[in-house]
Amino acid sequence: MELNKQEGNLEEVNVAPFSYAISLIDGKWKMHILFWIWKKEILRYSELKRALGNVTHKMLSTQLKELEADNLLIRREYPQVPPKVEYSLSPKGFTLMPVLEMLCTWGKENSVDLDE
Repeated sequence: MELNKQEGNLEEVNVAPFSYAISLIDGKWKMHILFWIWKKEILRYSELKRALGNVTHKMLSTQLKELEADNLLIRREYPQVPPKVEYSLSPKGFTLMPVLEMLCTWGKENSVDLDE
């Protein structure tokens, strides 16, 4: 816990919930991954890699494994050759989407229009 000085009194602030939430989405690509899967509902690995642009295979693979381990994504593998893997949001992942939507709204309202 951290202390917050407010109106001359020291008040305890519980940072644990915030720290937990940030730990789930911390990393350069996690929010981007969640955004694309939210918008497209189901994405195969190659589609996700293409949507993200210049993310490396190792980074994408690591971030997907972490999101799956944190129960934000569902990974579905189909037993075929070549292997087919699809990613979608888990129920827990869906609960994060209002936060992502608010970030998108804030970005739209506060971004600088470079064409002006």
